[in-house]
Amino acid sequence: MASITLKINSKTYTLEADPKMPLLWAIRDLAGLTGTKYGCGIAQCGACTVHLAGSPVRSCSIPVSAVANKDITTIEGLSADNTHPVQQAWIQEQVPQCGYCQSGQIMAATALLRKTPSPTDKDIDAAMQGHICRCGTYPRIRKAIKTASQLMTQKASAK
Repeated sequence: MASITLKINSKTYTLEADPKMPLLWAIRDLAGLTGTKYGCGIAQCGACTVHLAGSPVRSCSIPVSAVANKDITTIEGLSADNTHPVQQAWIQEQVPQCGYCQSGQIMAATALLRKTPSPTDKDIDAAMQGHICRCGTYPRIRKAIKTASQLMTQKASAK
């Protein structure tokens, strides 16, 4: 065990953890932030996606020691009350069915829109590749990403 400092959602956590522990378990079990989900444990499904220094990563495959003192954002860090434009679009387009994969989907979509504010279908396909939704809500996910893009554009125009 080692004392590891993580910066999650702009808050500092000093945790006692095995340095090899996957970031996912440090987030869920030690920091108590359960919005990030375990799906496969081998970085294939995307349910565990979080942002590391602004980029989407699969937290199930990154040892906690590799991310000490780096900025980590989980689904809880997007907004405290679901007011982030991507969360609003997910609600508006009624994306979730079972909802299990959705935090990872939202985190991937948020990273895409930060980099590409008006994504094409090809951009969306590339960014969301490997994010598995067992319920098959892919058409609603695509629609929500486009809706979020519009919401973000409207918000920027209003300033």
